[in-house]
Amino acid sequence: MTAEGTAGAGVGPGARGVQGTLDDLGTPLAEVTFVVVDLETTGGSPAESAITEIGAVKVRGGEPLGEFATLVDPGAPIPPFITVLTGITQQMVTAAPRIEAVLPAFLEFARGCVLVAHNARFDVGFLRAACSAGGYAWPSFPVVDTADLARRVLTRDEVPNCRLGTLARHFRAGTEPCHRALADARATVDVLHGLIERIGSYGVHSLEEMRAFAKTPTPEQQRKRHLADGMPSAPGVYLFEDARGEVLYVGKSGDLRTRVRSYFTASETRRRVREMVGLAERVRPIVCATALEAEVRELRLIAEHKPRYNRRSKFPERALWLKLTVGETFPRLSIVRECRDDEGVYLGPFGSTRLAEEARAALHEAVPLRQCTQRLTPRLIEQGRARTCALGEIGRCGASCEGREPPEAYLRHVETARGVMEGDVRPVVAAAQVRIDRLAAELRYEEAAAQRDRLAAFVRAAARGQRLAALARCRQLVGARPGFGGGWELAVVRYGRLAGTGTIPPGAHVWPYVDAVVATSETVFPGPGPAGSATAEEMECVLRWLDGPGARLVEVDGTWSCPVHGAESLREWLDRAYAPVEPEDGGRRAGRPLR
Repeated sequence: MTAEGTAGAGVGPGARGVQGTLDDLGTPLAEVTFVVVDLETTGGSPAESAITEIGAVKVRGGEPLGEFATLVDPGAPIPPFITVLTGITQQMVTAAPRIEAVLPAFLEFARGCVLVAHNARFDVGFLRAACSAGGYAWPSFPVVDTADLARRVLTRDEVPNCRLGTLARHFRAGTEPCHRALADARATVDVLHGLIERIGSYGVHSLEEMRAFAKTPTPEQQRKRHLADGMPSAPGVYLFEDARGEVLYVGKSGDLRTRVRSYFTASETRRRVREMVGLAERVRPIVCATALEAEVRELRLIAEHKPRYNRRSKFPERALWLKLTVGETFPRLSIVRECRDDEGVYLGPFGSTRLAEEARAALHEAVPLRQCTQRLTPRLIEQGRARTCALGEIGRCGASCEGREPPEAYLRHVETARGVMEGDVRPVVAAAQVRIDRLAAELRYEEAAAQRDRLAAFVRAAARGQRLAALARCRQLVGARPGFGGGWELAVVRYGRLAGTGTIPPGAHVWPYVDAVVATSETVFPGPGPAGSATAEEMECVLRWLDGPGARLVEVDGTWSCPVHGAESLREWLDRAYAPVEPEDGGRRAGRPLR
């Protein structure tokens, strides 16, 4: 082949071959200096959490050049579950420098390098937020995300997921990730080197090629772009279906056409979604009158079809409730999965058994109900066949199982618990506050924080349940909100369930449209207990819509209110209790309880 034949563009009669320069090839990966960084933090959001540890490793050409590691004082209590996860305690960071002292040294360490992290959006987000808070300009680091690269080159047959621990084992990393910053950074270095070897088989040999490679649509995404053809530019729900008609994924959008198209572009990097697109054979749109209808339809369709590629809202029936039992001489608190049409009192719903148990423990601290699970009857007690426990000996219950507390006296505790669960949370708050103050005075801050978390679980569940129960009691509620293009959006809610929606054009007479939407709305019957006739998620969607800017109540048939001394009044307390605490003396803040 002649030189003219390989010159590319511009070839023609008399044209001469042009030799490409090294600059055209980009920066060879062997010559790139990478700084692989990992952070430990007090939570998942830079707006609400802080950095507790930074670890970084500088490498070039497969060889380490240096390491950077330091604990960081977050300026706020470290949540107990973070301590369990990372092993970083409040005492460990008490003498550590603040982030504003650490950040200049890290930026100098990483200057002129390519930043690498696993799920880089998380780590870079915290670092950018720290720079912004400290008044530092964020350097324009090129960023490489090893999670993105792994999703691009590794198949489900090779690794079940793209977590750092999974990839470290797959590439036989010399360091096992353990949720400590430097160890995780070292493991990420080995993962990076393993991925660089893999992408070499795709013809990726430069930094520029590697950064573009992770964002390139897969062949399946490119091949199935036609599935987005014909999508309407309207709010609604979309269902990805396979060749057999099985629903793979359900989503919602204010613009179906734009959202569905995004699944077939480079912006979609989620591995599960790319896999789903490979199986999909059609996308079915359902146009909705309003965004609220789309949100509620999405929840209902996910609960109905339980698509394998949806992660949330698939099992609303698994919600947990705290129930004060009925039909017993000595009622107790039980964790159940459904509300029944009985005289039981319910608190919740809870998203996990742990939260339900914490809320129950907070209530037990305030009200000495029995904690055993046996069905206790007077006859069983008289015959001496009731199982006894040590709680009666230490004053945590009245020892009804031994006959020391008669049913009449126990009933007073039951009535107190009923009052707390139905609205007056002051006894639980007061009891918890006494314990927290005592532990804080004894400098037992971590135990005080655990008590605070227990109380917070109870308060959040009580507040949620009271909001939902108030909506579920209304036979009919008609609300209106300004539409995006003018006019109004309407919603008819019956016993907590969205029964109908519609819109009113700008300048139109309101009442004919309201009457039409009400007349065509679904007939709904009241549900058992505080659960209403809809799932908790659906009712919360409706409540968020009603809390939106410009929302108005058109009609309320029922009493829509929360208790005066209910948990809703403690929302400000919760915000203060979990807000970052500024140091008063520039020193110790270990586990300060709520104030």
